[in-house]
Amino acid sequence: MVTGLLAERACGVSGAGARFKAHRSGNDIAEGRLAGVPVTLAWPRSYMNLSGRPVAALAAFYKIPPERLVVVHDELDIPFGAVRLKLGGGDNGHNGLRSITQALGTRDYYRVRFGIGRPPGRMDPAAFVLRDFSTAERKDLPFLIDRCADATEALVARGLATAQNLYHTEPVADV
Repeated sequence: MVTGLLAERACGVSGAGARFKAHRSGNDIAEGRLAGVPVTLAWPRSYMNLSGRPVAALAAFYKIPPERLVVVHDELDIPFGAVRLKLGGGDNGHNGLRSITQALGTRDYYRVRFGIGRPPGRMDPAAFVLRDFSTAERKDLPFLIDRCADATEALVARGLATAQNLYHTEPVADV
């Protein structure tokens, strides 16, 4: 969702969706500019839990060091809709991050974490992350996805510290 919106922005396509093309690395990619910075946006064509190999292959193809990669992902330990950015860190049980870290051989890549909150009661976290968003969540999702894309764009254009200062706050609710 966030990657699709970023691709629309980077490719100058509005509403209809940016065109991703198959790449030999095992990703679908869209190339363009975010805030004047050339970017390649990628959707691995693998299961999320196995996304490390395509991510590493694309980084090797473009000769991009891990510390210049940005991974956008869901995060259980952040409240729904909150955005957090960081460089490095553990995988916190996220199998996709574990796969990427293993394939890159380092934890030192940027992460834009989109909060999905904790599962209710004793619900299995794996089932929780695979479920559809609730009706209430779907209502807020367009705004929250836009905000996450804005945070990612700020990271690329202005750096981690500035992006954190701008987006490590809760969004202001409309009154």
